[in-house]
Amino acid sequence: MLKPQRRRWVMLGSVLSVLLLAGWAWNSQASSSQRPSPYKFSSLDEGAITQVIMANGSLQPVSTVTVGSAVSGTVAQRLVDFNDRVVKGQVLARLDAAHFEARERQASAQLSAAQARLAYAEGHLRRNETLAAQGFIAAPQRDQSQREVDTARADLDLARAQLDAARTDLNHSIIRAPVDGVVIKRSIDVGQTVAASFQTPELFLIARDLNEMVIQANVSEADVGLVREGQAVHFVVDAFPAREFEGKVQQFRLNPSNTQGVVSYTVIVNVANPQGLLKPGMTAQTRIVVASQAKALRLPTAALRFKPSEDELASPARQAGQHNAKASDDGVLGNVRQGQRVFKVYTEGPNRKLQAHEVTIGIANTRYTELLSTTLRPGEQVVIRRAKADARDGA
Repeated sequence: MLKPQRRRWVMLGSVLSVLLLAGWAWNSQASSSQRPSPYKFSSLDEGAITQVIMANGSLQPVSTVTVGSAVSGTVAQRLVDFNDRVVKGQVLARLDAAHFEARERQASAQLSAAQARLAYAEGHLRRNETLAAQGFIAAPQRDQSQREVDTARADLDLARAQLDAARTDLNHSIIRAPVDGVVIKRSIDVGQTVAASFQTPELFLIARDLNEMVIQANVSEADVGLVREGQAVHFVVDAFPAREFEGKVQQFRLNPSNTQGVVSYTVIVNVANPQGLLKPGMTAQTRIVVASQAKALRLPTAALRFKPSEDELASPARQAGQHNAKASDDGVLGNVRQGQRVFKVYTEGPNRKLQAHEVTIGIANTRYTELLSTTLRPGEQVVIRRAKADARDGA
């Protein structure tokens, strides 16, 4: 009588145990699904994306001309100052001309003396030729008269050259503008001595035209592969922080500069300045537009920086990563396929496990990255970081 009753109790206990285990599992799964996700997400979308290169540079005139002096002397007059507009041939300054005028008078007197000596030698030669023809003097005496004429002619040429040199120096004592432009630098004043013995001194610096200017931007070697002539450039200057100016890449200079191991190249940006707001020497913070798409599948760039741990991945993702590994993978460029680098982004699957998705990317900026190939669709949520900051998320 006791055996059937014991069996019923045993069966009842087994059923209750199964029900309790099932309830615990269901409650555990339900509570797990109700817990907030440990990750932060962002959605894929479609829209415009622009890639730019950031670079700093300085504004400079398109062309500048240094005005110097070919002669030494004391500044007697200064006729222009900073910011004055000048035209070609305009007198900028005068040196004390007393010394040069004295040299000119001396050279002129020497020229007159040489002309007189030549006239006397030629008359003497004519008389000796007449006497030699009549047999009164010998031929060597006539030849001596011819040599005196030749010497006098050479002395006359030398005197003329000395007079030309004296007049040239006198003309150089007047400093004139070689081009039309604006005086942006003045290095002399009245009474100052100008010494041109070893090198030409700098007196003035003239900018040809400030309506057209250039930016000499320093671009890092990591970005120069994207720079092309004609690309649009947006920039701001500290003097007008609320206003954005525009320009175009005019030239990429191949001469690199190395500053404490950092290599950069100079990119020349052509800038229109019709209102004259931009001044020489201003610092420009430029953004060179290297690529743009009006409509692209956009991924939040932060998703590319997220790196999960092995425990956060679903099993299929871990196995896929192992099967894709190749014996030739050196760990550096093994994730490059057909010339394009392959990245991984992650979505959340069952039980808060992450699923990896391989993507190739196009143009990018700090906010969005263009997706070229992916299994993801617009609107899907991708992990951008953990809900709480973690060192594993990277920079």
